[in-house]
Amino acid sequence: MGDVDMTVTADDGLRLAGTLTLPAGAGPHPAVVLLHGSGRLDRDANTGRLRMAYGAPMAAALAKDGIATLRYDRRGVGATPGDWRATGFTDNRRDAAAAVRALAARPDIRANAVGVVGHSEGAIHAMSLGAHPDVAAVVLLAGFARPGEDALRRQAGMIARDLPAFARPALRAFGGRQLARLKTTSTDVARVAGVPVNARWLRELLAHDPRADLANIRVPVLAITGGKDIQVDPADLDVIRRLVPGDVEVHRIDDLTHLLRRDPGRPSVRSYSRQLRRPADADLLAQVSGWLARRLGAAPAADRH
Repeated sequence: MGDVDMTVTADDGLRLAGTLTLPAGAGPHPAVVLLHGSGRLDRDANTGRLRMAYGAPMAAALAKDGIATLRYDRRGVGATPGDWRATGFTDNRRDAAAAVRALAARPDIRANAVGVVGHSEGAIHAMSLGAHPDVAAVVLLAGFARPGEDALRRQAGMIARDLPAFARPALRAFGGRQLARLKTTSTDVARVAGVPVNARWLRELLAHDPRADLANIRVPVLAITGGKDIQVDPADLDVIRRLVPGDVEVHRIDDLTHLLRRDPGRPSVRSYSRQLRRPADADLLAQVSGWLARRLGAAPAADRH
């Protein structure tokens, strides 16, 4: 197994900096693009104090099963130039498609065996890639299956449960006013309570409905959401199962949280810092890599030496 630097040229010419992890043995190899959640995330899904540290362990698990992995820094993050706050949801979607094309074009990658693994926002982009001609399999980790505004409002309500009861109505009212204001903006960046936010990204997310993409997928799908996920409704797995027209496998993992860690306690964002002191769930990584190895036709380890 080894890592090599790789850049992806986006539709507008910007170059996304990334890492390609190659499995042992001679290629060409099956491969996946790893798509992370929302925020100012680098190639390993880290931002500030919220360090998912998810990219490298997933790439290592996939490499053991003979699958290469491409992961990259978002616009304006790490070694990728650009302005993160001015980047839209549709920019992220187009960048994901560019990464798939770049990966499939490499001589050390099997062009007919490229998949995508998306987490949270990344799962929503992975849904759109299910009809891409270069994509052969899709993995959805904590992906919602309802209009973006509905998903965001549910998420806010679940997070608000941790607040004192007397504070919840005021928070809901404040959040509703700010959301309504953001929906009327037309700039890439706007200020909310004096803080600059990526307004275009939010407007595009609120307006996006992933259900049409789910119905258009033509490749095998693995969808996993944790029973302790407070950011995505595990019941959306039923919608995914119903809408995907072909081979679809769904799993609700009881103690799994949105951070891809297991936690037996009450679901709460207050436990996030504690959860992140532990690595991503090894059983989940093995489940994803094993499923992809079967769908992408990865060579057994004995045949790669």
